[in-house]
Amino acid sequence: MRDEAAQSLRQLNEVVERLRAPGGCPWDREQTHRSLRPYLLEETYELLEAIESRGPETLREELGDLLLQVLMHCAIAAEQPGGFDIGDVAETTRAKMVHRHPHVFGDTSVRDATEVVVNWERLKRAEKRERLSLLEGVPHALPALAYAQGVQKRPARVGFDETPTVAEALAWARESIDAVAGLAAAAPAGARRGGDWPVTDSAPATPTDPDAGHAPPPPPPARALEAAVGELLFAIVALARQLRVNPEDALRGRATVFADRFRRLEVTARAGGVDLHDLSSAEWRRRWEAAAG
Repeated sequence: MRDEAAQSLRQLNEVVERLRAPGGCPWDREQTHRSLRPYLLEETYELLEAIESRGPETLREELGDLLLQVLMHCAIAAEQPGGFDIGDVAETTRAKMVHRHPHVFGDTSVRDATEVVVNWERLKRAEKRERLSLLEGVPHALPALAYAQGVQKRPARVGFDETPTVAEALAWARESIDAVAGLAAAAPAGARRGGDWPVTDSAPATPTDPDAGHAPPPPPPARALEAAVGELLFAIVALARQLRVNPEDALRGRATVFADRFRRLEVTARAGGVDLHDLSSAEWRRRWEAAAG
């Protein structure tokens, strides 16, 4: 590390410690590990967005915002009895990286990156003997696609994969589509115009006050259909993994394409003084096609 970089890190850490110290910032002094959770999550997502499309200047800024969160948590921890500071965190991580890379820092030989991953999991398991499952390191709070990828990937790293080839993953996806199609044939019609399906279980729909101007909501999906769609999504994650595609990134990219196109449609409608609520289905389709590309 450059001397200037080390000095900048030290100075930033001193700023954080000053904010937390008596006479510092009242807001910063009130923060706890728990109260900072939403900011940590927000800064993480802002960094992910910067990685996608914002350029090096924004990436540098967002990395700094995330680093600030790390330093805040370390400063809070250092204030507790038996706590730790950023130096302790850095040393723990340094030792972990050295231990898990014996092919770099030791005399272990590896053939390729796949063997590196297998060794990594073996060494990590030795470090964390108290864990009862390989899956304990996959946070359940992850977005669903990322969680599904994690619970598939961990066992695959040590030799178990439900779909070890692209062909098997494709077959599973096709079987799942067929299962959904069979259940969908008996399902209610799609969402009405201007409405949507509920995303959580609810009581059976009951007629609403006719003067309220609202139709009753549709019933929640059948458990079997929900399970079948879940099976399909899980199979798609397996297929993406075999194709070396990150499903979270792939879906986010496709959703962004849709959102950008819809915004173009909105801009055109706004420029023409058109109220989107008044469009017929045919006009919606025409404008959607015009907004392509």
